[in-house]
Amino acid sequence: MWANHLIAFDRVSKTFMTKNGENQAVDDISLTVDEGEFVSILGPSGCGKSTLLSMLSGLFQPTKGKVFVNNESVTKPRKDIGYMLQQDYLLSWRTIRQNILLGLEIQNALTSETERHALRLLAEMGLLSYKDHYPHQLSGGMRQRVALVRTLATNPQILLLDEPFSALDFQTKLRLEDLVADTLKRKKKTAILVTHDISEAVAMSDRIFVLKSSPGKIATTIEIPDSLREPLPFASRDVPDFQHYFQLVWKELNTK
Repeated sequence: MWANHLIAFDRVSKTFMTKNGENQAVDDISLTVDEGEFVSILGPSGCGKSTLLSMLSGLFQPTKGKVFVNNESVTKPRKDIGYMLQQDYLLSWRTIRQNILLGLEIQNALTSETERHALRLLAEMGLLSYKDHYPHQLSGGMRQRVALVRTLATNPQILLLDEPFSALDFQTKLRLEDLVADTLKRKKKTAILVTHDISEAVAMSDRIFVLKSSPGKIATTIEIPDSLREPLPFASRDVPDFQHYFQLVWKELNTK
């Protein structure tokens, strides 16, 4: 039943063992994501949003159910999945150029051609002139752009975005939302964003999965209309439909 979807969670549950006993993070999650889609997972703290990304990336296995990518069960980390986190995790002792090549080095995929590709991405982000700088010499927004280049340099099919804008000031966050959305659309990437920010989810997504907690379950799925999907995130906030969908998500989050 999952054959026509790039990503599928099939009745997935995850339980962690803690010193206080079992803690069920998510329960009976079934969802699909198609190639080229940008979807968000939204919900309160503790509803298992990041747990879903970790299982999709192969960092750990579900307790029950299965996760599929390209019809293959995910049992270990995959090269076709890139991960961008709230912290940029740039290595302080490496230059920006050396940082963006790190993933390629780890995958034994660093060649003159892949290095040129990474530097072209850095140029697209407006940061080529900083290639010989070190992370401490860049602002938070610039560092997150570098982290995006490092993620894209390995040419993943799927990008997992775990609250990558939450540590930034509001203006930088809005600019980076536009940059990320435009870049992923042009490069035809599939993305899953985990966020607490309703505005961000509505502005960036094709669909939003709203989760409830204790344990995490899908409360509803909200389809975002073309009127909001076609503009870049900043401009979509001025579209008349935006407030309606913001309120719709808000209501779902506050429904017991």
